[in-house]
Amino acid sequence: MQYRKFGNTDLRVSEIGFGAWAIGGNAKVGNTPIGWGKADDNISLKAIHAALDAGINFFDTADFYGLGHSESLLGNGISNQKEVIFATKVGHRNINESIQLDYSKEYILSACEASLKRLKRDYIDYYQLHSARLSHFESEECIAAMNQLQAAGKIRYWGLSLNTFYPEPEAEFLVEKKEGQGFQLVFNIINQKAKNLIQSVHEKGYGVIARMPLQFGLLTGKFNSMSVFAEDDHRSFRLNEKIMAPAIALLEEKIWPLCNQYGISKSALALSYILSYPGVSTVIPGIRTVEHVQQNTSGILKLQAEDLALIEHAYQEGLSAIVDLMEKQG
Repeated sequence: MQYRKFGNTDLRVSEIGFGAWAIGGNAKVGNTPIGWGKADDNISLKAIHAALDAGINFFDTADFYGLGHSESLLGNGISNQKEVIFATKVGHRNINESIQLDYSKEYILSACEASLKRLKRDYIDYYQLHSARLSHFESEECIAAMNQLQAAGKIRYWGLSLNTFYPEPEAEFLVEKKEGQGFQLVFNIINQKAKNLIQSVHEKGYGVIARMPLQFGLLTGKFNSMSVFAEDDHRSFRLNEKIMAPAIALLEEKIWPLCNQYGISKSALALSYILSYPGVSTVIPGIRTVEHVQQNTSGILKLQAEDLALIEHAYQEGLSAIVDLMEKQG
């Protein structure tokens, strides 16, 4: 396992992190699934320990994943591993079976205490505003809350996690104000919108977490255009034939031949693409089994410049249209 400095902080994070959304299980808010289907806690704990053995030291979760269950599993599984870096998030709430966003100072302070108890830690290494948008920054209440927590030693560093397709306004606001220490951004072979932003914030000293590196599993090569997902899996309403069929066809034509060239798996190619950019601090594929740990930590290498250019050209010539479809899908 290789490690990278997280921006201007003193954190050294494993290039491959542990995305802990899926181990939260099949929670729902009302009728909306917010997880990846059923998860077995015993299997999840084995995956956590296998990740530690593989050299993964960065674990990314959120208080909303499994409505707290993901944090609790991590706390129970590795609370005594002080060298482990925990990143979690705040801002999503289940209020009367409805998903609501809350970035009030009062809520952030109380939610941090709840996360600390679940994680069994005295402080959170990296605390993130979960999907906060520019409108939430206008009062600067959430920024004041994060700085207060940092000053009190409850969190070491903080930043912003975004799942939006256009993260520039929020990132530019925090960079201009010199607030926070990092960003979590969607970046992968299919969705390359954040490429220039990653370089920009890296130059300003911010750490970058690349989320959704396998684009909900599309970049593992495991699915075909007719694949369906259980009702308690959020992909049931995010991935459909209209998205999967053209995406799979383009990948087969333009991207996957590189796997044979390098002698690596599709997942390894997808992760290697992201890590070929020095502005990325860590990549967080979703992990919930020992097999996932093995798949996501094997075959990682630096791609040649001409192959990075090929992947970027494929995005410009077709894959970007898939991103547009996904944005419309929600």
